[in-house]
Amino acid sequence: MSYTESWSGKINRKLRKKLHIIDVAAGRKKADLVLKNATYVNVFSGELETGDIAVAEGLVVGLGDYEGLVEADMTGKVVCPGFIDAHIHLESSLVSPSEFARAVIPHGTTTVITDPHEITNVMGTDGIDYMLSATENLPMDTMFMIPSCVPASPLDESGADLDYRDIDSFFDHGRVLGLAEMMNFPGIIGADDKTVSKIIASQAHHKKIDGHAPGLQGKDLNAYIAAGVYSDHECADEEDAMRKLRLGQFIMVREGTAARNLEALMPLIKSPKYFSRCMFCTDDKHPSDLLEKGHIDYICKEAVRLGADPIQTVQVACLHAARYFLLNNRGAIAPGYLADFAVVEDLKDFHVVTVYKRGKLVYSDGAVAEFDTPAIPAYLDAQAHDTFHLPRLSARDFANNRRRCVIGMVDGQIITEDKGYADAVDVEHDILKMAVVERHKNTGHIGIGYLQGYGLKEGAVATSVSHDSHNIICVGCNDEDMAFAVNRIAENKGGIVVVKNGSVVAEVPLEIAGLMSDKPLREVNDLLENAKAAAHALGVGTGIDPFMTLSFMALPVIPTVRLTTRGVVDVITQQYI
Repeated sequence: MSYTESWSGKINRKLRKKLHIIDVAAGRKKADLVLKNATYVNVFSGELETGDIAVAEGLVVGLGDYEGLVEADMTGKVVCPGFIDAHIHLESSLVSPSEFARAVIPHGTTTVITDPHEITNVMGTDGIDYMLSATENLPMDTMFMIPSCVPASPLDESGADLDYRDIDSFFDHGRVLGLAEMMNFPGIIGADDKTVSKIIASQAHHKKIDGHAPGLQGKDLNAYIAAGVYSDHECADEEDAMRKLRLGQFIMVREGTAARNLEALMPLIKSPKYFSRCMFCTDDKHPSDLLEKGHIDYICKEAVRLGADPIQTVQVACLHAARYFLLNNRGAIAPGYLADFAVVEDLKDFHVVTVYKRGKLVYSDGAVAEFDTPAIPAYLDAQAHDTFHLPRLSARDFANNRRRCVIGMVDGQIITEDKGYADAVDVEHDILKMAVVERHKNTGHIGIGYLQGYGLKEGAVATSVSHDSHNIICVGCNDEDMAFAVNRIAENKGGIVVVKNGSVVAEVPLEIAGLMSDKPLREVNDLLENAKAAAHALGVGTGIDPFMTLSFMALPVIPTVRLTTRGVVDVITQQYI
């Protein structure tokens, strides 16, 4: 078959579909699906309307009075456009993308925009390829923003160091929408060539650039936005959000597991002047949150409880993200839009009862419809399951022969304080040894410092979920248990472990790049909750998530002091202490 014939055949197929859509919309043919007697949210007029919703070829084609080959009565329910998460790291769910989809589809999520930042720090561009493959043809559209900061800081050691040449080709992919959160705002403000070139690459492809600049203001904020950064999801209070909104940024209102900003930003959501510049995102969503609270539906419920208008809330949950990312055929119920629906009992609790994706029933009667797990190329799958390259360690590797900085935890936050120096563990005063072990390239680098505020009384806790470079981070009361814990993580090809007296008390294997499990979400959650209980039993404060808290102690872009594989870093000065 010639190229001309092949192209002609494609045109003819599209023409037949388009003619079918027109015939159904005009009432000359029955629709593939009709949601009868539907009360639906019109996100354009800001009102509830009633009528039949006709679907053909996966699109909404008509509103009014229609007949369908399949009909579903919507009496007593409210049909919303499918919900959109504007920014998430799928890896934070600790399960594969397929398992994540099974978890959020029942909550009405039909589209997510993911930043595969975590796995890319481990596997480089192969990590992006892995996630693209793992999300192909899921019954939830997974769009991508390409990681901008690998590693997050020049002081960090990750599995790759990517510049604009490494990521440029990804912008041509049909599911790639732009450049993900530009965390290196000092690089932008300081006009660093390597950092700014990534923004230029994304703009050359007419793509978006997302921001990450907590507290930035004044001329520094002007410079950051002038460089081409269009949004921010790091606003912790109204003042910070309004500074950015007034300068033209869109505000992603984040309510996830690690950070929860919804209540603080409710004045924007409730304002008829500002809500159109807002969208919802979760950023990080852990298994227990997905199982116990939900996803975007939970944010909608909380927003309404806090005084938001229900219809404006739905607009924030779907339309605004679609408009921002130029996903022009979703986020609304209108002719020509994707037939993505979250059917809820009411606009107060947002309890989702039925979900449709492109006109196909994907959730009903408490069950997600069966779907095939995407096939991942063998070489990528093998690489993702072999990401630990480090020697076997002993207690000697954690010995300390000088005074080192004490990193002080701040209650309820992920920022830290400089608490002076220590040269030994002092359990009575809650001073514990902490180590970050390089695990990507067998460098043998081990950064050692001390941690205060964690509460551990005996044993050790370690995890390979260690933002953003995902080396192994360990905290312990003695060197022997610390060495045992790190070695166990390597044996498991990643995960979380709680150790006491040289024995495993609890563990969560995360064999996909040391970040995600091949197991079902509920099984992973059970293991995780058991590990949390074990850590608390060894003394970790009951108000502390033992692993999420620990995972941020190695991130050298959040003030004030952090521990990397080369030692303690003053984040403000970007100098080793």
